Amino acid sequence: MSESTAAGVPAPTRPPETPAEAVAELQAGNERFVSGSPRHPNQDAGHRAAVAGEQHPFAVIVGCSDSRLAAEIIFDRGLGDLFVVRTAGHTTGPEVLGSVEYAVTVLHTPLVVVLGHDSCGAVAAAGAVAAGGLRPAGHLGAVVDAVLPSLRHAAAQGIGDPEGIIDVHIAQTVNELVGNSAVLAAEIAAGRCAVVGMSYQLNAGRVRTVASVPRSL
Repeated sequence: MSESTAAGVPAPTRPPETPAEAVAELQAGNERFVSGSPRHPNQDAGHRAAVAGEQHPFAVIVGCSDSRLAAEIIFDRGLGDLFVVRTAGHTTGPEVLGSVEYAVTVLHTPLVVVLGHDSCGAVAAAGAVAAGGLRPAGHLGAVVDAVLPSLRHAAAQGIGDPEGIIDVHIAQTVNELVGNSAVLAAEIAAGRCAVVGMSYQLNAGRVRTVASVPRSL
């Protein structure tokens, strides 16, 4: 989407305005990250000053809190581009839903991404409990409780491999966001927003899409 000036410096570009454009921009950034040729857009002092007064992110990232899953890095984006909400196992609750609703209705963000990854500790902890282990003490137990339904969905489909379970959990989170937020569902129905589930490979650095609402995206 970018153009270059005569001096070879990237010119300002129009931010994505539709769900499809936003997905394409994230995919392009991830390809740059994977290939080792990131541009680090919108990270300079001039852009910092430009977005100080207001923000217009083109994607909401509902991601896992894992320290290896930094959205702005893996999608090669900068200040003001992504509205990031992170919890262990990308679990959702009222605060997460409220944050997403704020982004899509107040900031008019056209895309919501559920970002999971392989070797997820929250999914592993839920798997241990499902296998007969003790539920973790404290609030960590609530994280496990939120992930367990995804494991049951995977088991019901005969899915037992770790990557397949992660995909199911990402898809379930997509469904939970849409099903538990009438506001988000209305934005999707109006064509102003979409929700996409993506899985990140820690070693390769690549993301792939595993679910979307609407499916035609």
